[in-house]
Amino acid sequence: MKKKQSRAKSTPKYLLFSIIFLLVILGSLTLVLSNYRRTKIITSKSNLIVSQEVEDYLKESTVSPKLKGPQSLRVPMLLYHYVEYVKDKGDTIRQSLDIVPSLFDAQVTTLQAAGYTFITPSDLSQIMEGQMQVPTKPIMLTFDDGYRDFYTDVLPIIQKHNVRVVAYIVTGFLDKPNNLTRGQLREIAASGLVEIGAHTVDHSSLGILNLKRVEFEVLESKTELEKILGVPITAFAYPNGSFDVVSIQVVRDAGFKTAVTTVPGINVTQQNLYILPRLRAGGRTGQALLKYLEQNVFQAF
Repeated sequence: MKKKQSRAKSTPKYLLFSIIFLLVILGSLTLVLSNYRRTKIITSKSNLIVSQEVEDYLKESTVSPKLKGPQSLRVPMLLYHYVEYVKDKGDTIRQSLDIVPSLFDAQVTTLQAAGYTFITPSDLSQIMEGQMQVPTKPIMLTFDDGYRDFYTDVLPIIQKHNVRVVAYIVTGFLDKPNNLTRGQLREIAASGLVEIGAHTVDHSSLGILNLKRVEFEVLESKTELEKILGVPITAFAYPNGSFDVVSIQVVRDAGFKTAVTTVPGINVTQQNLYILPRLRAGGRTGQALLKYLEQNVFQAF
């Protein structure tokens, strides 16, 4: 009888342990699913679409009363990284992101001849706010990261053609080998042809970071660029195309007016100014480039 009573008394403890164990498992599964939901747009394949969570957030967010411009606007934004002759043939990643200067020159020539108007993110903000007329066939040339070839190869070409572009700078890369120096950055900004935007401190994928780290990457990069250049920085680019509702909100709260992604498309709306789509021109030039731009369709956001 004593043994039976002992077993009966231990049963509640066993049940309690089992319940706690199950709650821990359920909590872990919830965290995993939450993280999966948050990071489902950060891989090289999945960041080509906008998640339903982001779409819902943008639909629910209030459009600024300042945005009295067009509801929808076709603006191809071409994404570039390296524009140089890659010396290290073993650097396959660099080669995959590179176009040679002569090809970039030909692309600019093609776009100018076709009547495109080169604008910057600040221009786009003014257009969407109704402060600037929509130019003829607006287009934006965007450069990510802040590599030194922007100074040595890109700047001479845009000066030759007198076209305006935007360069999104990773502040933690400044003054490092192969990257812009602070002096070069100032010279580029002083040219009057280049708007400078922020691209975080360490080129971190914002969609997988906690709130505190996202705030650091976004705010510190903005503060540092404004300190170097002495002008407001209002354009942002998500590193690796990684973004989510949290990072979008931090970018908005930081005072940025636009943010670009790697989601393909050409449509600008009053709702998608913080997840603007971009295209990769690749090796296209001439009619191939023009046809590529003309055939691209609007994205929902």
